[in-house]
Amino acid sequence: MKKVAVTVAVLALGLAACAKNDNADNNAATNDAYAENAADADMNAATDNAAGNALDAASNAIDNASNAVDNAGAAVSNAADNATK
Repeated sequence: MKKVAVTVAVLALGLAACAKNDNADNNAATNDAYAENAADADMNAATDNAAGNALDAASNAIDNASNAVDNAGAAVSNAADNATK
C-alpha cells in the first residue's frame, strides 16, 4: 500500500511539474507576443511621425516660397512708386 501511495505521489508531482512548465512556456510566448506588438506600435508611431514631419517641412517650404514671391512683388511696387516721385 505504501508503494502505491509513493507511486501516486511521484506521479502527482511529475504532473504538477509538467503543468508548471507549460504555464512558463505559455507565459514566455505571451510575453514575446506583447514585446512584438509593442515594437510594431513603436515602429508605426515612428513612421507616422516621420511622414508628418516631412509634410510639415514641405508645407513650410511652400509658405516660405509664397512669402518670398509676395516680398518680391512688394519690392517691385515700391521701386515703381519711388521712381515716379
